[in-house]
Amino acid sequence: MSPSHASPDRVGTSSRPANRLAGETSPYLLQHARNPVDWLPWGPEALALAKAEDRPIFLSIGYSACHWCHVMERESFENPDIARIMNAHFVNIKVDREERPDLDQIYMNAVQAMTGHGGWPMSVFLTPELEPFYGGTYFPPTDSRGMPGFPRVLLSVHRAWADRREDIRKSAAEMTAHLRNAADVGRREGVAAPLSTGLLDNAATALIHSLDAQHGGFGRAPKFPNPMNLRVLLRQYARTGDAQALHAATLTLGKMARGGIYDHLGGGFARYSTDERWLVPHFEKMLYDNALLASAYVEAFQATGEASFARTARHTLNYVLDRMTDPDGPFYSTEDADSEGEEGKYYVWSLGEVLEVLGVEQGRNFALTYDVSAQGNWDRKNVPNLPRSIAEAAKGLRRDPEELEIELAESRAKLLAVRERRVAPAKDTKVLVSWNGLAIAAMAQAGRALAEPRFLEAAERASAFLLDRLRAPDGRLLHTSKDGVAKLDAYLDDYACLIDGLTRLYEATGTARWIASAVELAGVMIAEFLDESHGGFFFTGKSHETLIARQKGLFDDATPSGNGMAATALLRLAALTGREDFERIGREAIEAAAPVLVSAPTAGGQTLIALDIALAPGRELAIVAGADRREFEAVVDAAFGRFLPHAVVAPAPAGGREALADLVPLLRDRTAVDDRVTFYDCEARACRAPVVGAAAAVASLSAGKPG
Repeated sequence: MSPSHASPDRVGTSSRPANRLAGETSPYLLQHARNPVDWLPWGPEALALAKAEDRPIFLSIGYSACHWCHVMERESFENPDIARIMNAHFVNIKVDREERPDLDQIYMNAVQAMTGHGGWPMSVFLTPELEPFYGGTYFPPTDSRGMPGFPRVLLSVHRAWADRREDIRKSAAEMTAHLRNAADVGRREGVAAPLSTGLLDNAATALIHSLDAQHGGFGRAPKFPNPMNLRVLLRQYARTGDAQALHAATLTLGKMARGGIYDHLGGGFARYSTDERWLVPHFEKMLYDNALLASAYVEAFQATGEASFARTARHTLNYVLDRMTDPDGPFYSTEDADSEGEEGKYYVWSLGEVLEVLGVEQGRNFALTYDVSAQGNWDRKNVPNLPRSIAEAAKGLRRDPEELEIELAESRAKLLAVRERRVAPAKDTKVLVSWNGLAIAAMAQAGRALAEPRFLEAAERASAFLLDRLRAPDGRLLHTSKDGVAKLDAYLDDYACLIDGLTRLYEATGTARWIASAVELAGVMIAEFLDESHGGFFFTGKSHETLIARQKGLFDDATPSGNGMAATALLRLAALTGREDFERIGREAIEAAAPVLVSAPTAGGQTLIALDIALAPGRELAIVAGADRREFEAVVDAAFGRFLPHAVVAPAPAGGREALADLVPLLRDRTAVDDRVTFYDCEARACRAPVVGAAAAVASLSAGKPG
């Protein structure tokens, strides 16, 4: 963050005149609007200027919650001497990666190919034809720690452009050819693999093999939550009864929820842990992490009945509602890692602060339970965490566990109230369709599984906002909205995540609008993004601006791959609607990603989730309401109270079956017998007799599968 520590929603308070980022809505771009750098947003003006002046482009990509982006801004972009070099020799373009993931994807692939690693801030130099020829991530203001200083990088690139122009153009053309060739992964002849449960088994084996048996998680520090892979393991357990898969998932979820990566006072998860113990987070909080992890914790609760998983999911989604929700309904994007220019300052405590707020006895109990000490557990301060469970802490303190839990809840509330008087991290309040789709799905699942109507209401409000206010006149989605301005063509992820969220919201509520909208958007997604020659989906649509490569995102990163999410959404939608084209295209999207599932299964978690659906005997649960709405709600709740990853739920509220029957064939000719809630349960095209009444329907669900 800039030295003024301004909110990213405002142009900084510097007396310098604003550059051309001042007219943007992105909080990240506005953070740089008073840099002495002559920044331009990506667009026709900047690209035309580079060609007209035959100058290379310096492209800087980051996002508002990125700590090292703020550091590089303070050190370099606010430095007048460095800015003079940039302005004299380059067309300088600043991009918010969350607004333009298409650009981020292409040029991050280039930086990784050039350097062997990537990250943000991303710093890449392009020819005026947008071809990359040199790049990196963070550069310090002077040579240090084996890294060249940014001024030296700038001047070296300038001299090379002046003296070795043709060499640069040749190198850039070769890199562009590499990017285009890499975009063809999964489309080459001879690399497809048959879709079988062996792919699921191999992925589970690889994940179990890489499990940290002591702390949970996969591999070494830094550790990321990897919620898609945790959900793969839960499905492996549901499909095969593999106890090791269940253990790997629940161990990791349990350790994360007790670690410092989890905010024990305010709820929600930070982006990743810098150590193997989940103790010290990189403190920024992202909507997508919290949505995906909430879904994983809900599913772990469904699979095990363990109440702690339900508490974590509920607390996480309460955080989203309390701190990340716009008054009009949609969900914000991120909260910063920094406060007052220091990473984590908002979240950490000294022992003295804890004792001052709670008093000696209560403070001592909190400190012993949550690992707060005089010497600190990070940078002489303390990140609250639970090195042992509250039950184990109670034993050590010789306290009744229930009494201690009540006291600790009071202590957490007191500390949270004090923390909220601190200078809060900046918040990126732009709305992104894809991340909102993930949150809608999580809220829909949790609303039913945890009996929290406010989650369902939140999901419906967010869905209505996206459908009503992030659409182009022709019905296509727009990617982002900020301050009432919706803009940018939506990407594959936007369609796929929203379709999935709307489908799950229909399953949780029975509201026809959500399934109808999912079907409509699926048609647009197929028309805009489908690779008709080789199957699967491109990241950008046919109507998108032409870039140097058209990527097909087959790998998960912190969010699910668009291709995997599209396959998941289409297969679930096919099961509800009977649309054979949705099923065929969904399967072809999995086949397009088969090379990833073979060579790097742990990077294809979302596609594996789709494959698990594709290979399972389909199960359909139709629930038709009678006169008593409470009976209907009880049966829908019961269906969501179990971990049924291969089932779809088709609820028909009272008076709603006829409107839904055309959309959801599972409801055709299925009525409420004797005007009582009636439950229809089918699997692999074999159905039980209808079950009438809530008690009988719940008992039928508990009994298991139809014969």
